[in-house]
Amino acid sequence: MIYKYNELLGKYKNRYQITKALENDELFKIEGGYYSNKNNPSEMEIINKKYREAIYTMDSAFYMHDLTDVIPTEHHLAINRKSRKISNPNVKTYFTSESFFGVGKSKMEIDNGLIVNIYDKERMLIELIRNKNKLPYDFYKDIINNYRDIIDTIEIRKIEEYLKYFKNRENIYKIIRNEVF
Repeated sequence: MIYKYNELLGKYKNRYQITKALENDELFKIEGGYYSNKNNPSEMEIINKKYREAIYTMDSAFYMHDLTDVIPTEHHLAINRKSRKISNPNVKTYFTSESFFGVGKSKMEIDNGLIVNIYDKERMLIELIRNKNKLPYDFYKDIINNYRDIIDTIEIRKIEEYLKYFKNRENIYKIIRNEVF
């Protein structure tokens, strides 16, 4: 588990106790202000702790939802447009308008028990169509084909509800109907 320094003060009472825990290998310093009870926590655990409001999107979300087998080289995170840029070379940041930042946000437990914020499959279908021209054609087609395979699990009402927040909703809906349904 990842801890912030302030959280450790609540558990260990003072800086001396934290230092002793570090010396006894009960705690490990990850980076300034962040500690772990494991020697090598996963990068995803660290990112999840540091950027609690961020939501996994695009390549990362497609991979986590099993819509592609392409392992992303970066963590793709959506953040509120008014937030500060994430300055981490392993994170690709998507600044998202406040009006639809939380639309489709859900929680997902990944393989090591970590719970992350992620956009649901319906929101990711909308994002796929919105970013169609920015993605490699083969990658796009692979994900579209995988959506066709899971069409019975996709909630059309959710898509229709989410589309109310987007400017070009009619065009997005038309493309979804033509390419997926």
